[in-house]
This record gives sequence, C-alpha cells and structure tokens, in this order.
Amino acid sequence: MTSVRQELKASADPAVEAELDRLPKMPIADLRKRYRELFQTEPPRAFGPDLLRRSIAQRIQEKTYGGLSDSTRRLLDQLVKAATAKPTGRLVLPRRIKPGSELVRTWKGKSYRVTVLADGFAHDGKTFASLSEIASEITGTRWNGPRFFGLRSASNRENTDGR
Repeated sequence: MTSVRQELKASADPAVEAELDRLPKMPIADLRKRYRELFQTEPPRAFGPDLLRRSIAQRIQEKTYGGLSDSTRRLLDQLVKAATAKPTGRLVLPRRIKPGSELVRTWKGKSYRVTVLADGFAHDGKTFASLSEIASEITGTRWNGPRFFGLRSASNRENTDGR
C-alpha cells in the first residue's frame, strides 16, 4: 500500500500529503480532535489510534479528491438493504460486464451472440436496453436476461438450456 501511495504523490495535493504524513505521529488526543473537526461528531469509543488515523485519512482525501461515484453509492445502498433484510444471508455482488464483451448462449440448438455496449446490448443488428428483452425475443416468452445468459451463479439458476 505504501508503494501505491508513493506513486500517487506525484499528482497529489502537497497540503493533503503533508497532513497524511503527520497522522502516524499524532497523539490520540489530537486524532480525536481532528476527527471531530472533519466528521462534526464524536469519534466512536471503540476507535483506537489506528482506526482514527484511517478514518481521518479517508475523509481528508475524500474532501480533496472526491468521494464515491453515484453508481458505487447505489450499489452499497442495495447491499445494505439486502443485508438488513437477510442478516444471515449471503450477499452477492452484481456482475459488471465491460462494453465490448460478448455473451454467447445456445438455445434449442442455435447459438446467439450478444455484444455488450456502453448503453445497452447489441444482438442481430439491433440495440436493446436489457438482456431480458433479448432473451424474450429469442425464446418468445419472458425471461430474466442475466439468468438466461448465465450471469447468475449456478446455485441460483434453474435449468434454462431449453432442451
């Protein structure tokens, strides 16, 4: 982690880097004070010096360089809701397919190819907003597109090969 931070220093704000460099030497009383300044609340009692330093460093960098993207925030919100609804359940991250990827599915002996685009999916010369639209067009019935194209884990998938 240190080497990554050193590589990023070249394009970093010198004032931010100076403050981050001071954190390891700060006494816990000063860390708690800085935490209160940055978060506008008391630090959790369970936070020792290490967690205080990490929290402070994250907040300093977030304020200077920006925080999480809206899509990442939405994903985290979805995961929190899922964890709250099913506390002992397993959380599964949605797969992210990069534009340019090709999905291949065989249905009733015929292969179908779908290209992932930045804003949808291309199949048979047409653009679609979702995989479900394509799966429905191929099968003639409603389908969950990610399941049809094998993007769900085998444990969650029914036999969908159409044979």
